[in-house]
Amino acid sequence: MKKNSSSKLGWGILSTAWIAEYLVQPINFSARSELIAVASRTNSTAQQFAVEHGVPKAYGNYESMLDDPEVDVVYIPLPNSLHCEWSLKAARAGKHVLCEKPLVQSIAEIDALEEAVVANNVTIFEAFAHLHHPQTQAIQKRIDDGVLGSLHSFLGWDAFLLESGSESNFRYYSKYGGGSLWDIGVYPVSLSIILNRMGPPVEVWGQQGKNGTEVDMWFSGQMRFSNGVVAQISSSFCTTQRSEFHIVGDQGVLEVKSPGTPEGTGHLETEMVFVAPSGRTAEICIPAYDAYQAEVEAMEACVLDGALPVVPLSLSRDILRTVLSLYNSAKSGNVVQL
Repeated sequence: MKKNSSSKLGWGILSTAWIAEYLVQPINFSARSELIAVASRTNSTAQQFAVEHGVPKAYGNYESMLDDPEVDVVYIPLPNSLHCEWSLKAARAGKHVLCEKPLVQSIAEIDALEEAVVANNVTIFEAFAHLHHPQTQAIQKRIDDGVLGSLHSFLGWDAFLLESGSESNFRYYSKYGGGSLWDIGVYPVSLSIILNRMGPPVEVWGQQGKNGTEVDMWFSGQMRFSNGVVAQISSSFCTTQRSEFHIVGDQGVLEVKSPGTPEGTGHLETEMVFVAPSGRTAEICIPAYDAYQAEVEAMEACVLDGALPVVPLSLSRDILRTVLSLYNSAKSGNVVQL
């Protein structure tokens, strides 16, 4: 459903989770969007968020916000296990949806969302902030221009420490969609898929460590693509913050710092280093840009201009199939073919 390009998009935030705050300023900063409402499970938390962030409307339940005709787009930062349920409810209420990753955790869920998009003429896409950031487009251009030569492999890792005392965190529980691969391992998985431009891998192999919990506290995986490119990925809740992604070709290596959160490094510019076969290095700086702002602009382009999503549901399906196969491999101990 395309809205008049001269109109503003009315946004509603469904949840007062901490990450919801990251989208407030980008929405308000944009000339083509405005923050209309926020919803929470209680009136008090919704009202508190609304007062703190200058949101005109506060709802004490999610359904009421979906009934608001002034809300065109819903941002969903709920726990992982609730993403599909509320994305479907929003779509069926005629709302466009920007949903935090992972958007879905089963094939049945992605099937249902694809049907809802068609039936209700709405846009739904997954909030992979790093895929919307100019840094990712700059990496892709260097690959497409042949700067790295023929690609050989990707190497990516992402980790942070879940400290003692945080056992109530949803990341610890399978029923809430927890686990390091779902939470942060999807960063190197998604980058490998989108940068290789060959769809999902043809086979994967994975290992995981649960460290006495019910989910993977660390995960290590390997993916092989149809063009022979291999990706090695790892994720962990057991070490201090670390995140890098390396793209290896026969003409050089591109080392990307903080690939999953390019806007969150504390620097004015994002950091990449090109390493030539001779050992010569060259720093590449991408001007600072708020990745959440890029997500807002992507939704505006879809709804107001008729553009296609940066992260279409077909890409979300490829990422989903890959993650499910990695988990199946870790469980069985065998290589899994997609």
